[in-house]
Amino acid sequence: MIIDLAGKVALVTGATGELGRVMVRTLAGCGADVAIHYLKAADRAAALGAEVRAMGRRWCAVQADVTKKPDVERMRDEVGRKLGAPDIIVNNAVIQFTWTSVMEQAAEDFHSQFESCTLQNVFMAQAFAPAMIARKWGRIIAINTECALQCWPTQGAYAAGKRGMDGALRVLAREIGEHGVTVNQVAPGWMVSESRPAKGRPEQYRQKVPLKRFGNDQDIANAVAFLASDLAGYITGAFLPVCGGNIMVGI
Repeated sequence: MIIDLAGKVALVTGATGELGRVMVRTLAGCGADVAIHYLKAADRAAALGAEVRAMGRRWCAVQADVTKKPDVERMRDEVGRKLGAPDIIVNNAVIQFTWTSVMEQAAEDFHSQFESCTLQNVFMAQAFAPAMIARKWGRIIAINTECALQCWPTQGAYAAGKRGMDGALRVLAREIGEHGVTVNQVAPGWMVSESRPAKGRPEQYRQKVPLKRFGNDQDIANAVAFLASDLAGYITGAFLPVCGGNIMVGI
């Protein structure tokens, strides 16, 4: 059994970021053509596109603010013209901010997390799901976080946005499942990546993880590729932690 995405078009938001670029490479390595979304990093998007082209896959770079519905709709139209309507969307983009206590967090930070987590997923579904429904096949994959279950101090704005996203996506999974479109979430832990090595992560975090090691960006990309494939065709509404067991979803 292999993950074969040949003939599929994938769109990754936040594609030039730490996790996003590895998702792009992995989806392309599985045979998908890839639309590379970016907000400001046009140069990194172009470099990533060159890697996809070297794999023999088609690609395009597309700029958009995913917290704005007109931008998302423009992105849909642009990707459609260049690659065709996406079969797979990976909603990965998020706005970065400074974490502090709920008592001290600026209201703007709560707004930013609601917009980049919850509204991004709503706008992406409204823009891209209709074409998936029409062809009776589609994959919506969203990147959540272990923080949505931890709710530790200083996680207030982030956890609030991600928990709102979780609710919207669970409802969406029930609403469009009959059309062959799955909706799932991947929840990373504190991962290491190309520019964020393990030595920069606190040892006390690693010690609390049941697998006693840090995960990496490829672990997240592997989960995304699986959920994008026919191997996961009977999985929808899932919240999949990829964090070495640091959180475990209860029953």
